[in-house]
Amino acid sequence: MIIWLASYPKSGNTFVRAFLSSYYYSKDGNFDFGLFENIKQFPNEEFFEKKLKNIDEASKEWVSAQKKIIANKKIKFFKTHSCMATYKERPFTTAETTLGAIYIVRDPRNVFTSMKNHFSMNDDDIMEMIMDNQRGLISDEGVFSTYTLISSWANHYNSWSKTNHFRRLIIKYEDLISNSYETFRDIVVFTNTLINRTEGVDKNKLINAIKSTDFKTLKSKEIKDGLNKSVTSFKKWRKVHKENKNLFFNLGPQNNWKKLMNKNLSNKIEEKFKEEMLDLGYL
Repeated sequence: MIIWLASYPKSGNTFVRAFLSSYYYSKDGNFDFGLFENIKQFPNEEFFEKKLKNIDEASKEWVSAQKKIIANKKIKFFKTHSCMATYKERPFTTAETTLGAIYIVRDPRNVFTSMKNHFSMNDDDIMEMIMDNQRGLISDEGVFSTYTLISSWANHYNSWSKTNHFRRLIIKYEDLISNSYETFRDIVVFTNTLINRTEGVDKNKLINAIKSTDFKTLKSKEIKDGLNKSVTSFKKWRKVHKENKNLFFNLGPQNNWKKLMNKNLSNKIEEKFKEEMLDLGYL
C-alpha cells in the first residue's frame, strides 16, 4: 500500500521527504541525499511501460501503475504533486492502492514567490498557473508534464483535504518552521498508526532527523554536493549548484511574500482563494 507525501509544488514536500527518509530509512536519523531513493516521485515515467503523450493517456495508467507498485504487499512512501482528483472520471488513486496521505499546504502567496524563482517564470505566467484548474506540472523544457495534473492551488488543497477515501494528515508548512518538534512528531505518530507500528516515537532519532534536515543544512548540502536524480528529476536543478544561484533550496523560511510581491498580485490571490485561506488562517 502507498502512503502519499502530497503537496502543491513549492510547499515543503522535499523538506518533509528528507525528514521521513531520515527517520524511517536510517539507523540514527541523520540525513543524506541518497536516502531520497527510498521515497520516489509518482507519477514518473519509470512506472509506466511506455512513453505517454499527455495527461489524458497518463490518467488511464495512474491506478494500474500503482497496483503494480504494491504487488509485493509492501508499504511504500511516494512523493506527489498530483491533485487528488479525477480526470475524465479516472481517479488519481483509490483506497485499493492507498493507505493514507500526509498533505503539506503553504500560504499561496509564498508559493507564488517560490515558484517564480524555481521555474524562472514571470508574474503573469505564475498567476495563470496557480489559478488554472487544468494545469499540469512544468518540465525542464518549460512544457507541461504528461504525467501530473496539479490543477489550481485551491483545487489541489481541497482535493486532498476533503477526500474521505483514506486517512490523511494536513500539515502547514509554516508549522514545520515555527513548531518543528511537535509537527514532525505528529507526522511520525500518524505514520506509525497507519503502518501499525506499536513502538512509540524514538525521540533521539526524531531530533537527529529534524536537525539534519533543517533548511540551512539542506541548502549547504546542495551548494557543496549538488543535486542528483533522487532529489529532482529536473536536470537543470542538478546542474545549477555550480553557479550557486536559483538553488532548489533557495529562500525557504526567508521567502516572505510581503517583501517579494506587489499588492496587486497579493490581492488577486487573496480574492481568488479567500475561502481556503480563511480556513487555513492565512487571512
